[in-house]
Amino acid sequence: MPRSESRALIVGASRGIGAALVAEGRARGWDVIGTTRDGDPAVDVTDAASVAALPGRVGEVDLLVCNAGVYPDKGVDLDGTTDEMMRMAMEVNVVGVFAVVRAMRPCLRDGAKVAIVSSQMGISARPAPNAFAYRASKAAATNLAANLAVALAPKVAVGAFHPGWVRTDMGGSSAAVSPEESAKGLWDGFAALEPGLTGAGSGVIRSYDGTPLPF
Repeated sequence: MPRSESRALIVGASRGIGAALVAEGRARGWDVIGTTRDGDPAVDVTDAASVAALPGRVGEVDLLVCNAGVYPDKGVDLDGTTDEMMRMAMEVNVVGVFAVVRAMRPCLRDGAKVAIVSSQMGISARPAPNAFAYRASKAAATNLAANLAVALAPKVAVGAFHPGWVRTDMGGSSAAVSPEESAKGLWDGFAALEPGLTGAGSGVIRSYDGTPLPF
C-alpha cells in the first residue's frame, strides 16, 4: 500500500482509460485527482492559462499521469489526412503533455513518477499506411518521455506506456482489452518505474501487461 498521503493526478479522466485509472488508483488506497476539460479541476491541455493554473489547484503529487489525447485521423489514409489533423494531434498529444509536465514539475515530490500514455501505434518498427497524425504524435510522445526521464532524474522517474487496444470510444467496441484490465496493468507499471534510463521502465515504452516495446 502507498503512504496514506500519496496523491496522483490523472490528466484526461473523463471516460475510458482515464476514468478507469482514477478508479483503480483509489482502489489501491491513493488520493487520486482526475481532470476533465469542464470538470473540477478542469484543464484544457491546449490552453496555456488553463495548464498554468493546474499546480495551484492540485498541489504536490507522487504520480502524474498524462492521459489526455486525441485521434483525429482514425481510419484515415494518406489522401484523407489534413494539415489540421496533424496540428491537432501534435498540439494535444505532444505539446499538451510537455506543457503539463513542465507546469507540474515544482509539484512533483522526491521519488515522484510521471507516466505518459502513448501507443504502440507510434513505434517506428510498426509502420502502417494510415493514421499518420496519431502515429507521429505518439512516436513523439514516447520520445518526449525518454528525454524527460533523463532531464528529471534522479528525483523523478518517467515512462511511456501503451495501454493496449482498449474498449473505449477511441478503441472501439471490438477492442481486446477492457478499461479496467488496462488500468490495473498500467498502475503496476507505474509502480515499477525507477529514475533514469533503466530496465525498470523509466525512459522506455512498456505495454500495460509489462512487455517492453521498441521505440
